[in-house]
Amino acid sequence: MRTLHLVTTESPFFEKQIQALEERGVSCTVVSMPKRGETARSVLSYGSFYSRVLQSAMDDFDIVHANYGLVGPFALAQPNRPVVLTLWGSEVMGSSRWLDALSAWTARQCDAVVAPSPAIAARLDCDHHLVPFGVDTDLFEPIPQHEAREQVGWDPDEHVVLFPYPPRRTVKNYPLAERVVAQLPDNVVLKTMWGVPYEKVPVYMNASDTVLVTSRRESGPMVVKEATACGVPVVSTDVGFVADVLEDVPQSFVCSSEAELVEGLRAALTAETSESPSREITHDLDRMGDQLLRVYHDVLDNSTEGTRVRT
Repeated sequence: MRTLHLVTTESPFFEKQIQALEERGVSCTVVSMPKRGETARSVLSYGSFYSRVLQSAMDDFDIVHANYGLVGPFALAQPNRPVVLTLWGSEVMGSSRWLDALSAWTARQCDAVVAPSPAIAARLDCDHHLVPFGVDTDLFEPIPQHEAREQVGWDPDEHVVLFPYPPRRTVKNYPLAERVVAQLPDNVVLKTMWGVPYEKVPVYMNASDTVLVTSRRESGPMVVKEATACGVPVVSTDVGFVADVLEDVPQSFVCSSEAELVEGLRAALTAETSESPSREITHDLDRMGDQLLRVYHDVLDNSTEGTRVRT
């Protein structure tokens, strides 16, 4: 099977998706949008992207897979092959009214739609497949905390709360994280993590005592699955799939107020270290790859000679 993947940004979880498909014998060609700078992408950059999509679509692909709602119309604009759309979340979660509308319209035109979480699925008014993003459990696994702290150079005697995002991202609500940690003892410190190589993320997580998520809204977030795979407790606002992932996980808490976040962190930091979160709840890459392959086969079985069903 040959697939053409359109994507805005080749994020780590997207690269893992491609890896999982290729391990199942699926040939994957990726066409990415030009990277945006300090301002929005220009009309010329969109035109260049569409030109590359059309050129690639002339090849003998079986399926065009659009990853993110913004690239869905470009996938539909090629007239030849069935289209699968995976929504990543932010394009249907209310951050932009025009993007919400565009993504919803696009989803209704595609031959199959993939939602990676129940939170995203709830936003859809069309048939869809629930295929959670997988986590590489060979990469995200427990590491002794003292070894991880040596690697990142953190004080072994501090209690570290990790905020795994750039503080400038408004939706992540860093000021709330600061207020919460300020109400804890002085030996509890808040550290941030962004811009580190993906393969180093598990080291920072394992060097932490807990991961704190204070987001106003999320489609995921993947960091909750990744932290849990590392055996690191998570304290989070009730966003995205957090409640589903952390259900029955010891030391981890889903909170609805600032006061609950404070108490959740206090409990996570004073819990017995022998009682660590389970890794079994993490959706692995093999499961994701198998599910996507079934979606592809369903699309091809329902299409006529590999052409689009909907126009």
